[in-house]
Amino acid sequence: MLYKLKVWHIEHQCLFDLTWGKGQQLSARLTFPETLTTLYQTWQLAYLNFYKSALRAKVKGSGSIPAPTIDWRANLVQAEAQFLAEFHYWLNSAELVPIRAEIARAAAQPNNANAIDVFLTCEALELARFPWETWEIATTLAIAKPIRISRSPANIRAEVSQRQRQGKLRVLAVLGDDTGLDFQADRLALRSLSKVAEVTFIGWQAGKDNDDLKEQIRLAIADERGWDILFFAGHSNESTISGGELGIAPNQSIFLSEIAPQLLFAKTRGLQFALFNSCNGLSIAEALIDLGLSQVAVMREPIQNQVAQEFLARFLPSLAEGKDVRAALLIACQHLKLEKNLTYPSAYLIPSLFCHPEAVPFCLPPPNWRRRIGQLLPSPKQAIAVSTLAALSLWYPVQDWLRETRVWTQAIYRDVTQQVPIAKPPVLLVQIDEASIQHLDGRKKNILDRRYLAKVLDKVQQLQPKVIGIDYLLDSSMQESPDEDRQLREAVENAVLKQIWIVFATVQGTNAWVVTDEMSLSPSVVNPHNTMRGYVNVPTWYMEVLPNQVSCSDRCPFAYLIALASAVSLSNDPSLPKTSLDSRRDLRSQLIEALEASPQRSGLTNYLHRLRLPAIYNFSQKFDQLWLQPILDFSIPPDRAFQAITAKELLSDNFDISSLSTHPIVIIAPGGYRQAGVDREGQDNFSVPMAIAYWRNKYPAIATVPHAFVGAEAHTYTVHHFRSRHLVVPIPDLWMIAIALILGRATALIYLQRDRHGTYWAIGLAIANSIYAVASWQWYISGLVLLPWLLPSLTFWICVLPVLRRKSHGAR
Repeated sequence: MLYKLKVWHIEHQCLFDLTWGKGQQLSARLTFPETLTTLYQTWQLAYLNFYKSALRAKVKGSGSIPAPTIDWRANLVQAEAQFLAEFHYWLNSAELVPIRAEIARAAAQPNNANAIDVFLTCEALELARFPWETWEIATTLAIAKPIRISRSPANIRAEVSQRQRQGKLRVLAVLGDDTGLDFQADRLALRSLSKVAEVTFIGWQAGKDNDDLKEQIRLAIADERGWDILFFAGHSNESTISGGELGIAPNQSIFLSEIAPQLLFAKTRGLQFALFNSCNGLSIAEALIDLGLSQVAVMREPIQNQVAQEFLARFLPSLAEGKDVRAALLIACQHLKLEKNLTYPSAYLIPSLFCHPEAVPFCLPPPNWRRRIGQLLPSPKQAIAVSTLAALSLWYPVQDWLRETRVWTQAIYRDVTQQVPIAKPPVLLVQIDEASIQHLDGRKKNILDRRYLAKVLDKVQQLQPKVIGIDYLLDSSMQESPDEDRQLREAVENAVLKQIWIVFATVQGTNAWVVTDEMSLSPSVVNPHNTMRGYVNVPTWYMEVLPNQVSCSDRCPFAYLIALASAVSLSNDPSLPKTSLDSRRDLRSQLIEALEASPQRSGLTNYLHRLRLPAIYNFSQKFDQLWLQPILDFSIPPDRAFQAITAKELLSDNFDISSLSTHPIVIIAPGGYRQAGVDREGQDNFSVPMAIAYWRNKYPAIATVPHAFVGAEAHTYTVHHFRSRHLVVPIPDLWMIAIALILGRATALIYLQRDRHGTYWAIGLAIANSIYAVASWQWYISGLVLLPWLLPSLTFWICVLPVLRRKSHGAR
């Protein structure tokens, strides 16, 4: 609960006005006793005489006649007791009981905050000099929470700054005129904060020119990096018009009004708390709160040098422990009262804390991991921008565009750096294109004539491949003539007799791991005892690697089965099954069981059998993501993944089949004719990926289907990647955005903590960003990891640009 208490002195009366909550208000009027002023003056005289040496103020002498020997300590103790007794008696008047009772009522509520804060405003200077902090508001009432009295000036024209500096806390310590003083203890106390704060000292030094000292102080206060705490030690005095006078060097002062623009700028850069460990600071505190500072601690009276150092030595450790300034000041005053009162009587009455009513109490968070993490958190605007990028990174169309663009740049990098693979392609792609089927009637184009497919299959067997993949759906629901099925079945059986593995295409639901059955294939052609089947409907331009803890015995990807069969055919392992017309068990199940029965097997066969997606992939599926699923690497030219030939050319009478290179794998598939597709015409024809378009533009001869990129070409890339263990794993943009956010915030904090030139940093960071791009391209090739560039780079610059764009010393 927050209360505001204003006190006016009008002639012989004092008016008290208490406001709180939503317009609640209490007022009281009582007579001001003139004896209170007399007792204050008596106490002040005793105080000044007891502490007359090494005061941090310029106290005028009262004449040249030596004063008689007087026990000023005894006088001070007695004057303090009389003054406080009269002051508290007056504050306990019956007229103030309603005000005290309201504050005490709030303090008695167990559900309120840890303390009840009362902001006191004294309109008259003579009232402001009184030690209101000693008022025990609820002495006769049981309270659950402490009541803290802070001060607030009558005029506050500036709003408090909500901006907090990022990075290590910074303290500017201005050490002024030390004539008759010793600041060594002040320096030691401030340096004790070095673990949690960066402390910078500036001020007068003996033997140096003081002409530009004022300008040095102005420039230091308006440092673009900002300050959290402003500290001043030296001689100071009140000045109603100029806000206060600070002695910065012998016979040289600076008025608060002279550095007001710099203080305002420092406030916009995060300055929250000022501590003036000097004398007569009432007008200084009021002026600074009026400028919008959060809290200002001052000494209302002249303060003796050793007392100021004792206060500081207790105040700063409390602040370093994480106490806010109110609690730290109370602890320091209690220390002076309870432990040092015999040595420094009345010293505990001098410190006061002025606060902006809307400010959060300033405190130094302890230097732990939570604080460091907190410093890395973005500003609200940055959080909105980064959250937008993160949301976009999860949207599949954006992912698709980012991935395709990234692979396109990778193709260019491969080409420029001459890092294109030189190995021969393992796959011969036989494409049945428009020219190949132009002699067929319309119905036989939509549902390919199986006799034509049988001719192609018979022809490719002359190449003696190890595996033949047929990317045509021989659905049992498609009723063909017995003669067509017979010819195709005979072609398949001939291949089986030659120990050639045959893999047919099938399809299943959009989520392969939920659907239990593959599409049934025509039993008159496809015998699962000597051929295998694999589904072809896979995510666009991703490799279909089996998820964790999923077996291939029931459902398996088409290209994966082709690669696995190729590895088995080359292994010469007698424990593995071979194709046979006499088999009476499902061939795919036999193969998987044999592989699982020999877990110690090495080589490509074992690699493919054990290959699985990481467990986090299954988690990402809940959010429709494909985290860490390998992609098709179109940065490799098509002629390094497959060699293409049309079925028409292959079946031509004058074609010399010996002119073809030997390939262990042959895939027979549609070659871009418009009827090709599972559910609709043209479904098998895709737009050309940017990287493929790059290679086709450079080498036009490799564009077998210029207007499209067919599904079988993707299968050839998948087979190539499986056989060569070339699995490029894309790191999710979301992950890299998070890393870029941390790096960007950390870079911004480092930038703010050091003397720097924004232009040089901007150039350096741009170079670093470019190096990251080149490194990501090379790591793609060397480490098979795709690191996203665009969204992480945008995230990084969102974090660092605001601090780089600030105008140097814009308020000076």
